[in-house]
Amino acid sequence: MSKVIFQIEGGSPVTMECNDGENLLELARRANVAIDAPCSGNGSCGKCRVKILEGEVESLPSRHISEEEYQEGWRLSCSCKVKGDCTVLVPDIASAYQSRMKTADLSSPKEIAIFEECEENLKNSGIHFVNRYRSVVLTMAEPTLDDTMPDNERLTWAIQEALGVEKVEIPFCVMEKLAHTLRENAWTVCVKGELREDAFLCMEIGKRSDTALVGCAIDIGTTTVTMVLTDLTTGKLLAKGSSGNGQIRYGADVINRIIEQGRPGGKRKLQDAIVKETLNPIIASLCKTAGISCRSILRLSIGANTTMNHLFVGVDASSVRMEPYIPSFFSWEGLLAGDLKLPANPLAPVLIAPNIGSYVGGDITAGTLASGIWDKDEMSLFIDLGTNGEIVFGNRDFLMSCACSAGPAFEGGDISCGMRATDGAVEAVTIDKATMEPALSIIGDEGQKCVGICGSGIIDLISELFRCGIINAKGLFVREGSRIRRDAHGMGRFVLAEPEESETGREVSLNEVDIDNFIRAKGAIFSAIDTLLKSVDMTVDMIDKVYVAGGIGSGINMKNAVNIGMFPDVELEKFHYIGNSSLTGAYAMVMSDEACTKTHEVAANMTYLELSTHPGYMDAFVAACFLPHTDARLFPHSVQEV
Repeated sequence: MSKVIFQIEGGSPVTMECNDGENLLELARRANVAIDAPCSGNGSCGKCRVKILEGEVESLPSRHISEEEYQEGWRLSCSCKVKGDCTVLVPDIASAYQSRMKTADLSSPKEIAIFEECEENLKNSGIHFVNRYRSVVLTMAEPTLDDTMPDNERLTWAIQEALGVEKVEIPFCVMEKLAHTLRENAWTVCVKGELREDAFLCMEIGKRSDTALVGCAIDIGTTTVTMVLTDLTTGKLLAKGSSGNGQIRYGADVINRIIEQGRPGGKRKLQDAIVKETLNPIIASLCKTAGISCRSILRLSIGANTTMNHLFVGVDASSVRMEPYIPSFFSWEGLLAGDLKLPANPLAPVLIAPNIGSYVGGDITAGTLASGIWDKDEMSLFIDLGTNGEIVFGNRDFLMSCACSAGPAFEGGDISCGMRATDGAVEAVTIDKATMEPALSIIGDEGQKCVGICGSGIIDLISELFRCGIINAKGLFVREGSRIRRDAHGMGRFVLAEPEESETGREVSLNEVDIDNFIRAKGAIFSAIDTLLKSVDMTVDMIDKVYVAGGIGSGINMKNAVNIGMFPDVELEKFHYIGNSSLTGAYAMVMSDEACTKTHEVAANMTYLELSTHPGYMDAFVAACFLPHTDARLFPHSVQEV
């Protein structure tokens, strides 16, 4: 047996015993040490870097590790085998920032405006933000020798009188603490629950001051998880937070995670990674921020893609990736927080926005609801940019949807210095054509140093490199300058920040492999749009509005997105960035019974187009893998200064 010590930078060491020959990345996963492995350990992404401080490991050379770095002890954990006792440094690299929890400042109008706009738009469509949850403070007569009515009947009579219902249900989780709570609070308590026609389900009983009725809306993204707590009575946002999806160490894309789930113990590992390691800490943190008890959460809603929904509830997702691509479920009703051991009221229903197909999930259903395109006469295009690119086209008469495998590039995955849109991420870039010096906009407080680059920043950077003639249509560097460096094999990269200018002490740059990965991602988006429009015999000039969603930054520069051929070349005023529409739609679902019903109607009325079997899609994809496209006539306004 050998002993491996994982020395986590900025954290406490973790010690594991193992057999010689065991894979270092797999050992870290067993030890619950978070090492990002977007490629799930096949050696292609180069992000699972570790440094061997003591001892030896057996490892193969990698193009991601230079000779100098190799001599310093840097290795890819996925290609290392344990040879004996060793100490391994797990660095706090840019990708590690993905897993940090972040709480939003809800005093900022920007944070709440998008939710208010969604609520206003849905109300204009006849959807009211009301629900069945109620809290009531009750004062009951204390029992005596002359009044021997049992506690449950005493409570039932008080609820019937206060709410005018005929039937009251008191489940076990309330019943087991009823006697103590009534007496501890001198027979004046607050009761919370759900009105069901002429009945009332008593979900919680507590002290009279605890009247909060709270809903929790969650967007489970492949890379990032975001949630809000909201007052179910007023709709006021109580807290908002996000963190990286704990499943990231099992692969950046859904296919790798499905494969991992199919291994022994895989279902439990993947479910624990999202529930125990990701959702539960965020919920606990937000409840603390809002000053409420977790048991005050009486309703939860989930916007997630089809695979994430399966992994979240612990259901086998293998059939999602195999022809004929039939998932275990599209919709699921009756799921409770207690079933999944979420830190909420155990009787709180968990509302899952219905899936539409194997690769168009509830996040798109929720986003379509929030966008309002289902209630418009105009032809609208809804695009959600995430690890997968999902697209919906139509109006109140019809809705068509499809999904393309864009990869995680829009959220910083598959990019050497990529990261999600959090503190330290470059979110916007301009380049001076003459000097080739970049001007960066970095997320965070004033003086925040660069850590990496997020999706919106990558779009800007590639567009600027192309506009200035620094890269050609294939994404290869064709100019030289102080910001352009080349490795021993001649591969070029553009340096955004020198090591001394960055937060991590390492260079922040974009290389030709990164650019190629992003060109493939943007090509997948455009070819999916093109194929979807052709399937209904329409062209881009018939598009009236384009709604772009996804948490890839504070907002996309639409002109730059068109310039690189990611979006159709239509008038810029037609584009609208609507942020994380999955979360906004989930917020509407948790607040409004009518919105929840409408979400299921939208899903039922949407036609799903499977691109993987659609003739012509691959040809369209190959044609789109250039800047901006092989057919320049499609992008008359795309600019490259030569």
